[in-house]
Amino acid sequence: MFLKNIKNLREDNDIKQKDLCKILGIAQNTYSQYETGKIAWTDEMLIKLALYYGVSTDYLVGLSESEPPVNWWFAQPL
Repeated sequence: MFLKNIKNLREDNDIKQKDLCKILGIAQNTYSQYETGKIAWTDEMLIKLALYYGVSTDYLVGLSESEPPVNWWFAQPL
């Protein structure tokens, strides 16, 4: 499920893999393997993606079905 979320976020934002790789600091073939599920996402990469897109890691990994607003954590009760 989350592989679909990650790919959809990239495509919905009209971002090419090569451009996202520059932002993440990884090679395109590595990113491609992440996105296709050939290698497992690291916690570090999931956090970087969540921060870049302004979504929660829960959304990225399929634990939440909807994208929260960019600053969703400020609206959460303590």
